[in-house]
Amino acid sequence: MAFAGRRDVPEPPDFGILKRLARDQLIYLLEQLPGKKDLFIEADLMSPLDRIANVSILKQHEVDKLYKVESRPVISASDQFCFLVRPRIKTMRYIADIVNADKMSGRSRKYKIIFSPQKFYACEMVLEEEGVFGDVTCDEWSFYLLPLDEDIISMELPEFFRDYFLEGDHRWINSVARALQLLNSLYGPFGKAYGIGRCAKMSYELWRDLEEESEADGQGRKPEIGNVFLMDRVALVADTDYVTALCSQVVYEGLVDDTFRIKCGSVDFGPDVTSSDKSIKVLLNAQDKVFSQIRNEHFSSVFGFLSQKSRNLQAQYDRRRGMDIKQMKNFVSQELKGLKQEHRLLSLHIGACESIMKKKTKQDFQEMIKAEHSLLEGFDIRESTSFIEEHIDRQVSPIESLRLMCLLSITENGLIPKDYRSLKTQYLQSYGPEHLLTFHNLKRIGLLTEQSAGETLTAVESKVSKLVTDRAAGKITDAFNSLARKSNFRAISKKLGLIPRVDGEYDLKMPRDMAYVFSGAYVPLSCKIIEQVLERRGWLGLEEVVRLLNGNEFSTAPWRTTPPGIPSASSLPSSWGAAPSQKLPLFGFWGRREGASSSS
Repeated sequence: MAFAGRRDVPEPPDFGILKRLARDQLIYLLEQLPGKKDLFIEADLMSPLDRIANVSILKQHEVDKLYKVESRPVISASDQFCFLVRPRIKTMRYIADIVNADKMSGRSRKYKIIFSPQKFYACEMVLEEEGVFGDVTCDEWSFYLLPLDEDIISMELPEFFRDYFLEGDHRWINSVARALQLLNSLYGPFGKAYGIGRCAKMSYELWRDLEEESEADGQGRKPEIGNVFLMDRVALVADTDYVTALCSQVVYEGLVDDTFRIKCGSVDFGPDVTSSDKSIKVLLNAQDKVFSQIRNEHFSSVFGFLSQKSRNLQAQYDRRRGMDIKQMKNFVSQELKGLKQEHRLLSLHIGACESIMKKKTKQDFQEMIKAEHSLLEGFDIRESTSFIEEHIDRQVSPIESLRLMCLLSITENGLIPKDYRSLKTQYLQSYGPEHLLTFHNLKRIGLLTEQSAGETLTAVESKVSKLVTDRAAGKITDAFNSLARKSNFRAISKKLGLIPRVDGEYDLKMPRDMAYVFSGAYVPLSCKIIEQVLERRGWLGLEEVVRLLNGNEFSTAPWRTTPPGIPSASSLPSSWGAAPSQKLPLFGFWGRREGASSSS
């Protein structure tokens, strides 16, 4: 857990309320189509739906068969089709094809489309163009936030990043604003709101507009969330926090995500982890007693912890030997089940660690970390570029190669044209010309760019380079580049102290700052900004940082209301349990993935 072991941090609000609200609304929408029905689910809604309402709940409400929305033709005898989908043009055409095919064959059915989290006008237009708008009924499942853990909630909108930051599509801003409105209504008025970034500011302003349009309904309730911080993890000009997402993760949870991919708070461990011929889906949250203790630990400390945990479990099992019949009965009824569960989880996490070690050893992980650290510190850039070239030529990993190239571009304010052309050519030769579009998109979004002519090598530098060895020429190139231009990343790092300066080895077992998540090389910019703003209670004194991050910062006083139609926490059924009354000091709300996952 994020706050594990911290006694000074109050309990987070009961985010389980969000899950129960979403489940009740979905059941209500399904019951509006009475009788047996087949349910078609979009692929990226399957995992979130499983966290809200499993198959047995769906069956209780007359869902007969479940289908995945895909390109294959549908063969079903049901008289009612229900589609649970994202508001996408491609999906609307898929539904329209099904309806039109039924019309052509003379088959009569009822069709219901449930959009999540909301429907868009463009979707209705496509249905009308395809001639099926009058044949379907449309509803919205206002499923804005999914609790992944006791202190983590996510919008689970995988296309948000591409739609907004690459395509410039603002359609999801409304969803973010309504998610804020939902939080504000359930957990009391936010203490204060801070933010930076164009997308964050637009979301906040739309949320305020929604609040002003609604009637005050929850004034006087004690707020459970102290502060809300909205931040664009990325921005086209300022690359607010690309670097954090591009650096290799070295804490256990991060490496599990890198190796197995955490989706919707769960991971599929394959046979190489389970030591059997079956895969197992495991929820990664605070309920997993083993995972909760190692999730934020640096990977170098994890094996030692798991070894000690194994010895402790064995010692608890060994206690049985000296027990009498009564003690044995109590042990079996009260402790044995929990010990077996913990032993199973321990075995899985040990297997995961071994699998991670094998994969990272093949990828020269230590050398890659060394190259990243050099890029972050601005030293040995030529050697790091050579490592990236070798990484591409050996075809170690197409994603890792792109990640390193993007990190080089951002930390150096773009690649010099010669390096850009060379790396691009080698990458396309290694992984195929279809990645031309990848390079185009990365350039558009500002992740992998080329320096302009004024920022390239000078004539003087070229002449000097001819008089020395290749290695020395590389160092001269780095020196001239650092004089010729100013990287925003370097300026921000210096201003906020993002690159720690330590004497000797960085202590990863007893870390003194947030840099431990990157082996002491870098403090995540987004976390540092939040820390500084909360310490100063605003942006005063951070004007230079704000300028480098392209502005659009805001800081506001407490806000009020509960919108009509959404229940306040105090009005919810008592069976749902009372939410904690303590005030959470910080609640970060990301417009991610996870990015992610917004993963964060």
